[in-house]
Amino acid sequence: MARVLIVEDDDSLRNLYRIALKLKGHDVIGAAGDGEEAVDMFKNFSIKPDVILMDHRMPGKNGLETTKEIMKMDGKSKIIFASADKSVREEAISLGARSFKPKPFSLEKLCSNIDKAMNGEYFKLRNI
Repeated sequence: MARVLIVEDDDSLRNLYRIALKLKGHDVIGAAGDGEEAVDMFKNFSIKPDVILMDHRMPGKNGLETTKEIMKMDGKSKIIFASADKSVREEAISLGARSFKPKPFSLEKLCSNIDKAMNGEYFKLRNI
């Protein structure tokens, strides 16, 4: 299973992700309440997370800014963007996010995306 870093400013949602992912067998190695905390945690991990679950709207540094910084440190990071703000979907993917999950989403869909990220699959934007 995956080592996961959760980046979510909503305490109850962050705890829900933590519990649900642990129940599905994933190892939640950290949970950040904002982008700055996430960047600091990422810098200090001796073993980087396999997957980062990234919110967008957070106080201070938002998800796009946080994704940019993390991707500069490690361009192979597997970031799954999870946001109710669908307007940032294309930018998140262009910055290197593996997928974009519009909130709300099911635990099954999240776990499926984690599995795909772990298997090296990337999200493809369709031009419609």
